[in-house]
Amino acid sequence: MNASMGTPPRLAVDRLLDDPRTRIIVCCGAGGVGKTTTAAALGVRAAERGRRVVVLTIDPARRLAQSMGIDSLDNTPRKVTGVSGDGGELHAMMLDMKRTFDEIVEGHSDPERAQAILANPFYQSLSAGFAGTQEYMAMEKLGQLRSRDDWDLIIVDTPPSRSALDFLDAPGRLGSFLDGKFIRVLMAPAKVGGRAGMKFLNVGMSMMTGTLSKLMGASLLKDVQTFVAAMDTMFGGFRTRADATFQLLQAPGTAFLVVASPEADALREAAYFVERLAAEKMPLAGLVLNRVHGSGADQLSAERALAAAENLEEGGIVDQESGKAGLRDSPDTDADAEGDAGGDAHNDTDADAETDADAGSEADVDEITAGLLRLHAERMQVIAREQRTRDRFTSLHPEVAVAEVAALPGDVHDLAGLRAIGERLAAGVPAGA
Repeated sequence: MNASMGTPPRLAVDRLLDDPRTRIIVCCGAGGVGKTTTAAALGVRAAERGRRVVVLTIDPARRLAQSMGIDSLDNTPRKVTGVSGDGGELHAMMLDMKRTFDEIVEGHSDPERAQAILANPFYQSLSAGFAGTQEYMAMEKLGQLRSRDDWDLIIVDTPPSRSALDFLDAPGRLGSFLDGKFIRVLMAPAKVGGRAGMKFLNVGMSMMTGTLSKLMGASLLKDVQTFVAAMDTMFGGFRTRADATFQLLQAPGTAFLVVASPEADALREAAYFVERLAAEKMPLAGLVLNRVHGSGADQLSAERALAAAENLEEGGIVDQESGKAGLRDSPDTDADAEGDAGGDAHNDTDADAETDADAGSEADVDEITAGLLRLHAERMQVIAREQRTRDRFTSLHPEVAVAEVAALPGDVHDLAGLRAIGERLAAGVPAGA
């Protein structure tokens, strides 16, 4: 960091993972910044340091399963082989949104009513893709995992979202919908019962239902009313569970990690996450800054590297190895030439060929060196841009602890890669810094 900007506190990742009071870690951030990889790497590191860990991912891409050597992940936690350490173990699962919703229905209603709900067309649409359902079910699954107490650390990889912290807002929105005025209107006929209920609906709300029929279609309206009648006893539970999970996220023992890359857009959204978490009184542990570039030769600036490359390409640098560049026309050289004039012509030809070969080799070396200098200059320019972006975030949020994760040369696709990420997380600074 620049001296003027100050150095942010370093995020002590291992201390966070080792603390038995840490029971939930939520990785949040914009899409494409490495939340899934970060969550998996934290899970591997925590398990190998003795924690019983489950990683819950909502990422539709199946990179997590592949990197952990599991054929597939589903709604059931599966043990990851090859990860162990002093009693620790790692399980992983991928949220199945519809299956989680089905489990709620099956667990909170008798078999006959559950079957009616599961077969209802409106329920099938709602459970498969209603706005906010995925985020609600992620929080529902988190509550289920926490209540089982089979693991002492739960790591959540939140859904990628364009709107910051949708996963916090969605449970309340869905709970409000399922417990709101619209649902209560649709429940009225079922509560009154039979013909009296239909008479009530037809007389008291004929205009409203006529409008709804036009908007939704008569068939869909009937499906919704059937769904509401079957779900009557469950609606209050959705709001109750949403509120309980929200309180769980605010409680001691939960830690949020905001994940970002060192790009302007990602850190701008990270700043919004930090501010929103503070407004909701959510416990923020710090910022994980992924894919940070470093250099082991940062004493050579971009400007000096470019200048050296230009000198090499223009032939302006003296050949320091031979010590004779630029001396071929000197008197000593002429004298040597006269002394050798009577020598063997064949030897002169060989000497000329060797000189040409040396010159060609030196030119090749100069070209390669200039290319490397230009690559170094580009790297230093990237590092400087990332530094300025980090400084802007730090100036806005100097209290936020930061762990910088050095960029890897390739994608993470196995446990070894996840361990490498975990080591960089624990170190907290990029390579070469």
